[in-house]
Amino acid sequence: MTAVEAVAVLTGWGEGIQALPEDAARAAAGRAIIPLGRPALEGERFRRATRECLLGVAAVDALLREHHLSREVVKGSSTALMYVTGSAYGASNYAWVAADATIPAGQGDRRLGAVAGTLHFPYTAPSVMSGEVAIEFGLTGPYGILIGGAAATIDALWQATLLLEAGRCERALVLAVETFEDCAELYARGRWLVGRPLVEAAVCALLVPGGLRTRYDAPRAASPLETRARTRAGQTLACEPLIALALGRADDPTGAIGVTGEWRGRRAGLYWH
Repeated sequence: MTAVEAVAVLTGWGEGIQALPEDAARAAAGRAIIPLGRPALEGERFRRATRECLLGVAAVDALLREHHLSREVVKGSSTALMYVTGSAYGASNYAWVAADATIPAGQGDRRLGAVAGTLHFPYTAPSVMSGEVAIEFGLTGPYGILIGGAAATIDALWQATLLLEAGRCERALVLAVETFEDCAELYARGRWLVGRPLVEAAVCALLVPGGLRTRYDAPRAASPLETRARTRAGQTLACEPLIALALGRADDPTGAIGVTGEWRGRRAGLYWH
């Protein structure tokens, strides 16, 4: 048995679900991408970090701040971290390839020092985002990284539930980050693969023991919350189920809830009942 204790939502529309428009397509007014700005985080380590890393840290920080939780609560080996993204490593890889393409022939050994701005090669790995979050908040518990869209986030929520029910952690953070603006050209080329508008987002949910039983499923159709999250937020890929969770909790913080997600023809669902 698990409970969704809190959800923090950052999107290109603003902070919190109250910032979401009723109709994202109409609010976008033809814009293909709704960007989310680079958080102004202090510290030398953040000076070189990519925007995706900063957004991940900002989402966890927002969750703690909004729900009056101290960093000491999540610090240590009792907190699990599940990180999901479908595209948030795309910008760093795109920047690295663009920088690499400018290196003169015969000087390939310079790649380890090649930069786009201040980008360093390790920041092209999808794991760097969760790594920065773990370092910043002192997380040393179980962790997982899932690459994919909304269905992968359902898997992450399920894995967090299994960890909690097995007693392997006392709480679990499920974090999703999606950015699009820095590699907008790629999405313009493959515009038939995703809907519009693409809305950058960073969302974090906190799961704890207790509450309701959970059930994992492979539904054939989208849940009302999935449809509602997409209508209000736009296309947020892996962030969509967590936004749906936030919307559902706003309706009824303690009641039964079900979220679904689809990615490349595969649909998954998780239900608290």
